[in-house]
Amino acid sequence: MRDTRFDEGCETVLGLGEVGEDQAGLVGGKGAHLGALSRVDGVRVPDGFCVTTEAFRRVVARAPEVDALLDRLAGADPDDRQAVRALSAEVRRAVEEAGIPDGLAAEITGAVARLGEEAAYAVRSSATAEDLPTASFAGQQDTYLNVVGPAAVLRHVRRCWASLFTERAVIYRRRNGIDDRTVRMAVVVQRMVLPDASGVLFTADPVTGNRRTATVDAGFGLGEALVSGLVNPDVFTVRDDAVVGRTIAVKQRAVHALPGGGTREVTVEPRQQERPALTDAQAVELVRLGRRIEAHFGCPQDIEWCLTDDGFRIVQSRPITTLFPVPVPDPVPEAGEGLTPSVYVSVGHQQMMTDAMKPLGWSMWQRTAMVPMHEAGGRLFVDVSPRLASPASRAALLDVMGKGDPLVRDALETVLERDEFELPVPDADHSGDMDHAGHAGPAVPPAGGAPDASVTEADPAIVAELVERSETSLAALERDIRTKSGPELFDFLAEAFEEHKRVLSDPLSIRAIMAGMEATWWLNEKLGEWLGEKNAADALTLSAPGNITSEMGLDLLDVADAIRPHPEVVAFLTDVQDDAHGDGFLDHLVKLPGGSVARQAIETYLRRYGMRCVAEIDITRPRWSERPATLVPLILDNVRNFGSGAAERRFEQGRLRALRTEQDVLSRLRDLPDGERKADAAKRMIDQVRAFAGYREYPKYGIICRYFLYKQALLEEAGRLVRDGVLDEREDVFHLTFQEFEDVVRSRRADPRLIARRKEAFRSYEALTPPRVLTSDGEAVNGAYRRDDVPEGALAGLAVSTGSVEGRARVILDLADAELAEGDILVTRFTDPSWSPLFLGVAGLVTEVGGLMTHGAVIAREYGLPAVVGVDQATRLIRDGQRIRVHGTDGYVEILG
Repeated sequence: MRDTRFDEGCETVLGLGEVGEDQAGLVGGKGAHLGALSRVDGVRVPDGFCVTTEAFRRVVARAPEVDALLDRLAGADPDDRQAVRALSAEVRRAVEEAGIPDGLAAEITGAVARLGEEAAYAVRSSATAEDLPTASFAGQQDTYLNVVGPAAVLRHVRRCWASLFTERAVIYRRRNGIDDRTVRMAVVVQRMVLPDASGVLFTADPVTGNRRTATVDAGFGLGEALVSGLVNPDVFTVRDDAVVGRTIAVKQRAVHALPGGGTREVTVEPRQQERPALTDAQAVELVRLGRRIEAHFGCPQDIEWCLTDDGFRIVQSRPITTLFPVPVPDPVPEAGEGLTPSVYVSVGHQQMMTDAMKPLGWSMWQRTAMVPMHEAGGRLFVDVSPRLASPASRAALLDVMGKGDPLVRDALETVLERDEFELPVPDADHSGDMDHAGHAGPAVPPAGGAPDASVTEADPAIVAELVERSETSLAALERDIRTKSGPELFDFLAEAFEEHKRVLSDPLSIRAIMAGMEATWWLNEKLGEWLGEKNAADALTLSAPGNITSEMGLDLLDVADAIRPHPEVVAFLTDVQDDAHGDGFLDHLVKLPGGSVARQAIETYLRRYGMRCVAEIDITRPRWSERPATLVPLILDNVRNFGSGAAERRFEQGRLRALRTEQDVLSRLRDLPDGERKADAAKRMIDQVRAFAGYREYPKYGIICRYFLYKQALLEEAGRLVRDGVLDEREDVFHLTFQEFEDVVRSRRADPRLIARRKEAFRSYEALTPPRVLTSDGEAVNGAYRRDDVPEGALAGLAVSTGSVEGRARVILDLADAELAEGDILVTRFTDPSWSPLFLGVAGLVTEVGGLMTHGAVIAREYGLPAVVGVDQATRLIRDGQRIRVHGTDGYVEILG
């Protein structure tokens, strides 16, 4: 169809055959996709044309009241649904009443005439923020079927324009961070297809994410019957050109087109109601067609289709935006070899940080990790396929994963049970695995036996030596990195990363960590067997010496002690907000009575812990030293909820309780048959727990200290790029990988389009929930608890710190939003070391992510808090303010009301 214009140089009506997929700004997402589909070999798209966004712009420009209404809509409170609803209705009415200029009307009616004035048409909205790779906007604007006659087409074009401002569309845009003014509406007009059957094809399983499995929903007549929920569809599951599952529904109703326009519901004849809408052969044919479309667009597709006597017609295709991305596999070693299946384990679930990371963040973690890590959706994963494929290493891997997080183990076992998922036999022994820090490191020794006391004797000098080694290396880094800039900085960092990994993989450090972990496992197993106690080691780890993370919480109590005697300082800090005094509040403190003392206390704390923050493994996250106001709510909680000297008292109480528990355990063991031997063995393990359990947190602290020095140097380099006009702002480098950042420094050239795409991708990744286990087929597997000891209605999890507590649930997703009262129970997605100061003010802990040896579990035991982690969807199933009971010994949570 030829290009037609109602004004010179102004494209307002384009045939679908003239539209390219890069023209979404002109014809909207749907129009661009249909134009691209019309040129895919073997794909048939109904004839039609697009009324472009330029036409929409010109029409709206003729109605200045629309602009004023959009101002009011932008200023409306997004939570005031009634106001948004009323203003949206006013905008729609103004757009519809604006009318269509005569010239444009002639263009549209001329296009209709060329396709057939007596034909029926589908008139469909196609917004510029629609069918995007990151947000589909499916169903947010309107579609009208079986529109007959040019006048009716014009009327429904106006209605499509107005549907850009439906309440649901406005709210959806706000949730996706899209400004109403930046979105324009095109309209797609196509010849109606009057199908025998229609439906939706997902070229990947929309529930599991498996890219090998396609799902076809099918029903009789027009697809509106399925979309509206009038009938349940037939569902065909297709894998590798075969139907592997089908569910045939009873289809009592269908939607058919009326001869004069419009649609109606009809009753399906009884003998036809249980007949499949498609044959198996047709379902396979449709999936093959879908694979061709998927290959063209480069990602899984949600495809609307119709079937007539002469085959399938495709009426829409959009990306499936809810799927978690698949890691990019390593290159195939031999030319011509196919890709082998892979199984990936989430690093974020080991690290207790499942948020999306920016490219500089995840690429820096990759560079400092001990084995290869793969990025997907802004998260990192380790390919454990070689260890799963080898019988010699599989059991050890599953054992370690199960101790860390039973859901990861169950997910891995679920994948291994699949007949269709066959792992390759490894060519060599693969001993690498994720270590205690979620890095990949040397193989974790299998649990079960006692540690080697000759190597890990409970000598405090071992930990002191390790800390000194780390501090010496850190001091050298701090001294040397200051002198580096430009390409020389990146050459230096390549060497610094090797030193980083050398420190992390120090054999003595690993043995010390394993000594504490193995001793803990031994005590829980043996004391359970000998004394019938669950998680007996928990009380023995209370106030373990040298735990840098628990000390961080206690030291913040000392900061509160320095501030509490000064009411004007307390009042000032209460008013501190990021958008007021913000992070300059320290300068204001010195003007107040007692302010100098308060400032000195906070700055002393920051010198030791200022490199920490929420989600600290992501180097792009702001550190406490960069935003000290982040600490103010925590300090004020401590001022309100604790008395002077609380830190020393709490530590001493924990130490004495651990000592009493030790004496009680040893006394009871000596009363058993062969009691002296059992008590002596238990004493050795208790000594090892006390000597080494606290050290487990130190390597992570050392990593984050190094990361802060890296970040400071990299931001200085980014500042130079901004001054030289290479970048717009320093934080743009966060959206480049480390290698890309280095390339920019060396070439003095940056690609602003790449940075813009990365920012958009990051926003979409933030909305995704990463799975614990991910296969190379794209299947997300989260595992399940196989337990029969959890009361009905209770939420199962992993017991990590003994005791039972009942209290008010405080569901907190952001540390800055924490407002706690005595006896509250913290419920959150995950906690990393930055959350530990909050643990002092709560009575119990529930998290969605975590394992026996992750940071939240360790600190909960240190502080004696009953805790259950790994509670799937805890922040959704537990409402803020509900009363709950945490069973930290048995591993479940009861919701009391």
